[in-house]
Amino acid sequence: MAIVDRHQRSSERKMFSLCPFWQTSTTMNNSSSSSSTKNLNHNGSRHSETVAAKRSKTVSSIARSLLPPRRRLRLDPSNKLYFPYEPGTQARSAIRLKNTSKSHVAFKFQTTAPKSCFMRPPGGILAPGESIIATVFKFVERPENNEVPVDLKSKVKFKIMSLKVTAGVDYLPELFDEQRDQVTIERILRVVFLDMGRPSPALAKLKRQLAEAEAAFEARKKPAPDTGPRVVGEGLVIDEWKERREKYLARQKVEAVDST
Repeated sequence: MAIVDRHQRSSERKMFSLCPFWQTSTTMNNSSSSSSTKNLNHNGSRHSETVAAKRSKTVSSIARSLLPPRRRLRLDPSNKLYFPYEPGTQARSAIRLKNTSKSHVAFKFQTTAPKSCFMRPPGGILAPGESIIATVFKFVERPENNEVPVDLKSKVKFKIMSLKVTAGVDYLPELFDEQRDQVTIERILRVVFLDMGRPSPALAKLKRQLAEAEAAFEARKKPAPDTGPRVVGEGLVIDEWKERREKYLARQKVEAVDST
């Protein structure tokens, strides 16, 4: 029986060696199966990467929408407007605005009480790094029965808005309406009254800022140095170069007469 088995296995090996296409077919089938599996894995990974990228983009856009807008101005004070409590008078406050961005920025004030409050200036344009001290005026009403209120606060609020603009653009309040989507609300300021009878760091700082704001306002009122033609009399414009030429010609005439 052992001899018969050996002969049978030998004959099977011979038949297998005579039919090599079985090996090729098996190898091709295995290779095809392997490449199909690789393609499926590759396509699956690409799909997963695409889905993950879309998800990441959506999450990042949502996160950006939830983040607070980037500030263009730095305010001092940062979130309050301090007024001296003087009933029956037009009280003044001051706030410094500085452009901390790399572009020109237009700013604008708004208030919930436009009939009793106004700002100087109400708006303007600041170059990168430029700052200005604005003065805010508010009429302080007298309390009923002339009683001093316990809480020196007011419901009046001020809003400061900013808008990125190009250099050389003239300030117009309509800019904030035309480009409403680009406007940033920098801060909403609460009004806080200071007791004039109680010295405090806030009151001392307010006095310093008001003095600086008044000096800056007086400086802006002064006329700019005149570099153009000089005006003599009523409407008579004399060009400097023309005046020099006339003097030169007159001198030439005098010299010609003397020579004759």
